[in-house]
Amino acid sequence: MRSAVFAIVAPLLVGTCVLSQTNSNFASLEEEFIYTALAISPVAATSAGYHRHNGTNLDRQLDDFSPAGIELQRKFYNNMRDRLRQTTDKQPLSPEDRADYDIIQDQIGLALLELDSIQSYRHNPTVYVELIGNALFNPLVLEYAPKPERLRDIIARTAKIPAFLAQARTNLVSAPEIWTQVASEENQGNIDLLERAIPAEVPHDLRPEFDRAAQPAMAALRDFQNYLKNDLAMRHQADWRLGPELYRRKFRYTLATDLTPEQVLRAAEAEFKAVRKQMLDLARQLNRNGAHQDTGSASSPDGENAVISRALDRIAAKHATPGTYMSDAKRDLDEARQFVRAKDLLTLPSRANLQVIDTPEFMRGIYAVGGFNPAPVLEPKLGAFYWITPIPKDWPAKRIESKLREYNFYHLKLLTIHEAMPGHYVQGEFANDVEPKRRRVLRGIWGNGPYVEGWAEYAEQLLLDQGYLDHSPELRLTFQKEMLRVLANAILDVRLQTMGMTDQQALDLMQKETFQETEEATAKLQRAKLSSCQLPTYFVGWRGWLRVREAYRKTKGDGFNLKEFHDRALKEGAAPLPVLARLLTGKPLGEQTSK
Repeated sequence: MRSAVFAIVAPLLVGTCVLSQTNSNFASLEEEFIYTALAISPVAATSAGYHRHNGTNLDRQLDDFSPAGIELQRKFYNNMRDRLRQTTDKQPLSPEDRADYDIIQDQIGLALLELDSIQSYRHNPTVYVELIGNALFNPLVLEYAPKPERLRDIIARTAKIPAFLAQARTNLVSAPEIWTQVASEENQGNIDLLERAIPAEVPHDLRPEFDRAAQPAMAALRDFQNYLKNDLAMRHQADWRLGPELYRRKFRYTLATDLTPEQVLRAAEAEFKAVRKQMLDLARQLNRNGAHQDTGSASSPDGENAVISRALDRIAAKHATPGTYMSDAKRDLDEARQFVRAKDLLTLPSRANLQVIDTPEFMRGIYAVGGFNPAPVLEPKLGAFYWITPIPKDWPAKRIESKLREYNFYHLKLLTIHEAMPGHYVQGEFANDVEPKRRRVLRGIWGNGPYVEGWAEYAEQLLLDQGYLDHSPELRLTFQKEMLRVLANAILDVRLQTMGMTDQQALDLMQKETFQETEEATAKLQRAKLSSCQLPTYFVGWRGWLRVREAYRKTKGDGFNLKEFHDRALKEGAAPLPVLARLLTGKPLGEQTSK
């Protein structure tokens, strides 16, 4: 899953090397865009490590969703778009600055699309719930200042919660049922955060001040819970589907690709068949080795499913317990780090800042399995977090077993590679060293999704191709199953958002054709309804990274070195993949997702 830090700004700004000459006017505008956009979203600013703007302590503010606040954003983005175009008309940009320019223009287009057409702030209550959670949680765990100061920041934000939720109730006119349901679940996480987790950290001398802020805030959160269940839940006529036109526009800005959704869909469905064929061949081998002979015909889809499922069932039976789930992930992290170092696949991060923790409760609606939250781009020395979503103790045994089977011994290793080593964590650490600073901040916060998610998928394939876990066929089949999931992600997003795909059709695709457990498929369907244009980033990015590598290999010839390629590509930061290819090779890369 895509790292959390890239999603924090999503409600308003969803968001990739240097010649000797720089357009100084552009550099100034780039900095203005970065820091003004962060000031517009103070909660995201805290996460990025930006704490003060023109004398205002951003760590004590909440985002402004009032009509005046919305209009301020609209004017800022329109004005910035025009000024950037005027500047670049007068003086050409270096290739690196041109990449930054394209990122900024895409983010402006995305922000205005959100403000003018999609308008999540009028229909999606999770915007408000998750923002409160991040506003309180990040100062608690990010040690950007002494703890008493950070607690005062939390108290100041807590005092603003009643007015913030009153504005939310004014703004929300209708919401799809699923959005209201998830908002209610996540809002309970905020209540628990303010009722238990934060008070446990408040020292005696700050307790009266905290209580004065927390009591009305808790009342407001509980009132909002009632509002979600008894008011907004009755106004569920809004559709979670974007529809073809809005989806096409958001797809273009989010993925920074010239491919249409229909082209990505066709490529994913073609690749889907090829991966299924590979899985069938490997499953037959595993079944023979396990003394399970495949009987009957495998020429039909049902027959193929039976052969593959038999092998996957044996793999799924080897899994953690709810009590060892977290410790197994930590073990896998150490194992993957040692392998990357032994194979010398890239330069490992010098900072020892990665922590493995439970996913915050208020984020578990969309991070049902886990995720990654990189260190703040302006304060990379602070913590980076690999989130593992714990298995609730009150789940029935069947549901617990379903999740453990899905994230079994092998799949949990792939998750750890993807989110941490050498996936998102390593990519994030390279990104936090990009220079100049303005480029590091821009690409760290509004980086290209296919670059980010594609790297994590590519990292999994890289380790397997290099012999991780002694070329285990069980791990390879699990990876192929995950590739089916990557392909299904793209298929689901396009078909659900634009083609009227039903819940049952989506579940059938995941459970019957990609072998996902019920718990995983149900959570993915929920995620697909909560987000849009994010699920295809895995497929577009995975194929894009392979094509960039091949282009670089051809450019270098016999001098190609895998570690040198990885280091150079990661040192660019999260630029769109066609741009990355041009920066590395000097040649354009036709953006195709097929082989």
